[in-house]
Amino acid sequence: MTTTTTIVDLTMMIEEGMQTFLSHWHPIVEITQLGRHGIENRESRKLVLGTHSGTHCDAPRHFIPDGETIEEIGLDQLVGPATLCDFSAAERFHEIDVDELKHEIGDRPVDRVILRFDWDSALGTSYYYSDHAYLSAEACRWLVERGCRLLAMDTPQPDDPRNGRSSENDSPNHKILLGNGVVLVEYLVNLRSLSASEVYLVAAPLRIREGDGAPARCFAIEGLLT
Repeated sequence: MTTTTTIVDLTMMIEEGMQTFLSHWHPIVEITQLGRHGIENRESRKLVLGTHSGTHCDAPRHFIPDGETIEEIGLDQLVGPATLCDFSAAERFHEIDVDELKHEIGDRPVDRVILRFDWDSALGTSYYYSDHAYLSAEACRWLVERGCRLLAMDTPQPDDPRNGRSSENDSPNHKILLGNGVVLVEYLVNLRSLSASEVYLVAAPLRIREGDGAPARCFAIEGLLT
């Protein structure tokens, strides 16, 4: 019997004018054409973007001073079977707790987990960064205890967007997950196109020396695990 596989791209388009987090540590994306047909007789472009522009991977170094950098992460952690959790019905600011995770995951593996909120539909709005759903700290610890190695999502981050940047509440979920070696994949798109609850995930970040993160091409292959 022949198994049909489908490849679904989960990556944001990199383009000028794309939405980026407004802070001095996240640059605006710039794309400048340098080589031109009819003049240099070839096309080439200069890219200005950050390590967390568009769909990207967070390495532990992003928040952990001595954490692993992006080029040190093994490919076996970034590629493999992943469990898809459908939280697309979650309302703004909803906190996903341990019981909700347990109910959605069941007895499926948690090595790689994808959280679907369909939040890419909010891209381009003023509330994309400010109103998304998020995980509780206890849910993050539960994932760590269960052996999660990669957590992917179609929101900008796993933390409560209302958190400030004071020392006591600055990105606690990032610190729990990255501090335990869990790679984060953020800003996914198109998760609504996935029909299977378990897919083969490929997250391929740029190999940047001492990178705290890197833009990544991410896609899922359906039918490969059947």
